[in-house]
Amino acid sequence: MFGLYLELGFEHILDFKGYDHIIFLISICAVYLFNDWKKVLILVTAFTIGHSLTLALATLNIFSISTDIIEFLIPLTIFISALFVIFIKNKNGSKRQHQIKYLAAMFFGLIHGLGFSNYLKAILGKENDLIIPLFAFNIGLEIGQIITVALYLLLATIIVVYFRVVKREFELIIAGAVGGISLLMIIERYPF
Repeated sequence: MFGLYLELGFEHILDFKGYDHIIFLISICAVYLFNDWKKVLILVTAFTIGHSLTLALATLNIFSISTDIIEFLIPLTIFISALFVIFIKNKNGSKRQHQIKYLAAMFFGLIHGLGFSNYLKAILGKENDLIIPLFAFNIGLEIGQIITVALYLLLATIIVVYFRVVKREFELIIAGAVGGISLLMIIERYPF
């Protein structure tokens, strides 16, 4: 049972139909290169902690919010993350900026976790014990996220270091692309 839910979590992250999660990960990693992997790992783990908390609460029917609202808020978190890249110009970022990023990633994870909850509820069906499937699914998500950001960091490093693209210009291109895609999603999913 553990392996099945681990695989489902892993595949769910890497499913291009759910590209909103992938572009969110790219938006929070846009200012980093491969040698920053420790900062990125902490950032992604902060996101996963928030994500796991609301995923568990919603799956266990302890907390619920309208799917339309969540589907609107998810691209909004992506857009905000892209804006952060565009407007924060500090090359390395201060310790305070990183702490704010970690808290924002955790908060945004809370929102994204609610988005996955309906999917997971449908998969879990009538499982008697939800703890092991939830844990396995979240571990699968984390592994998928780490692979996604590792590939992005590798690609960003190759482009900046080997093709000599100015790092700040590359960050702005990525943030602009992610921001544009998320803005279209916001308009498309506007629930009011």
